[in-house]
Amino acid sequence: MVNYPERSHKTAMADAAQTGSSGKIKYLICGCGSTGYNVVEELLKETDSILILDKDEKRVQDLLDQKYQAIVRELKDPAALDELPVPEVIFVLSNDKDANLAVVRTAKAKYPSAHLIARATDPVSKNQLEAAGADVVLYPQEVIAKTAVLRIRRLSSSRIARRLYTLLGSWEGTMGIIAHTNPDPDSVSSAMALAVIAHDASGGKLVSRILYDGTIGHQENRAFVNLLDIKMEQITPELLSACDHLALVDSSGPGVNNALGKDARVNIIIDHHKNGTHDTSKVDFVDIRPGMGATASIMTQYLQELDIPVDTKVATALLYGIRADTRDFRRNITPQDFNYAAFLLPLTDRDILDKIMSPAVSQETLEVIGSAIQDREVVSGYLFANVGYLRNRDAVPQAADLLINLEGVNTAIIYGITDTSIIFSGRNRDIRIHIGKVLEEAFKGIGEAGGHATMAAAVIPLTYFSMVKDKEELLDLIIEPILKRIRRIVGLEDEAKHEV
Repeated sequence: MVNYPERSHKTAMADAAQTGSSGKIKYLICGCGSTGYNVVEELLKETDSILILDKDEKRVQDLLDQKYQAIVRELKDPAALDELPVPEVIFVLSNDKDANLAVVRTAKAKYPSAHLIARATDPVSKNQLEAAGADVVLYPQEVIAKTAVLRIRRLSSSRIARRLYTLLGSWEGTMGIIAHTNPDPDSVSSAMALAVIAHDASGGKLVSRILYDGTIGHQENRAFVNLLDIKMEQITPELLSACDHLALVDSSGPGVNNALGKDARVNIIIDHHKNGTHDTSKVDFVDIRPGMGATASIMTQYLQELDIPVDTKVATALLYGIRADTRDFRRNITPQDFNYAAFLLPLTDRDILDKIMSPAVSQETLEVIGSAIQDREVVSGYLFANVGYLRNRDAVPQAADLLINLEGVNTAIIYGITDTSIIFSGRNRDIRIHIGKVLEEAFKGIGEAGGHATMAAAVIPLTYFSMVKDKEELLDLIIEPILKRIRRIVGLEDEAKHEV
């Protein structure tokens, strides 16, 4: 870089002109007020190949006195960029919106291969600069607002993680980590991560046991647990009484998709589903974030914030938990979920991930899917299918995942009955409805339901009918009022039925 200490503006301009179009420079700064000056100071950490243009003669002289390369130019002048070295990157940073727009237009024509970053002074000028060809437009007020929100979120996340760590560090004995009924990879991997944090925080004084009820029926879920050799135990009254502390992961409260009674005392709740009406005021630690794609993402954030080493087994489980709950990053995904997945990816066992994702499909699963296809009923884009009695309840969401892809179907609701409950699984592509809220309203007072805009589930316990032998006949007796509620909520009461 050529410096111009103790030189006149004319001399500086002459030197730049001599460099001409045959010379090159890394950065051209157009406008050097407080924003421009701070950008220059930051760029100097990388290179001194910087040329500054500004219309203020005193400012330019000050820059020259500091041994910066600077030239007086009126930025609105069409010739403002004439006889200059060819820049790789152009920053347009004055506080004059007309000057900035003029420079962007000139620069786009004169240096089409240069990267162009411009400062907007208001929302209107932001749109104008983008239309004129600026590659990046910065609106300082917007940048400050986003940075402030990001910083406070990071600060809040760090404090939440530290509070959990401090709480776990104060405990001794046994902590039962309760995954939800028929646990999926998000629930299981979250329980594994919480066990890691508890061990680190307590120095091994707090022993964690992962507990669940129901079955692990989905073939991928079974492969997940078996290949990663995850130790889990079926809940019993004896096991629960042996626990000094209880934690829920991927469940928003006692009795919500877990084996606990609604009045059970729990110490920790971590989930990414809406809490609903459950009282958490007496819970020692609660972190419920409906905006996150997976509870595994929340647990990964804890591990990051606390700087706890993540071994291959836990990293593989958490990454698969995020992938499974977001359907391979296609559903209910957020930028944070991508960030946490990127953090986990280098730590995972790729071979195990591949094996988990290509397990054998059970015959019952195929039969349930076949029943859903054969007995489907479609009304104005809403598909309903009764799969009857089943042992593997995980086959119901698998059937819903498949049938939502049928041509002409925007919403799929699949239902069946087990020995202990009637289960529903919903999938949705219609932006006009939120399937989680639809099921929540339809099952109010008769069961548990909820979920996201695109996927949801519901369960009606068969408390008084568990001994009934003919489950399919029982399902036929109970189901019609529920389906009528759903049809009323989505506006299908008067639609004619037809099959596809």
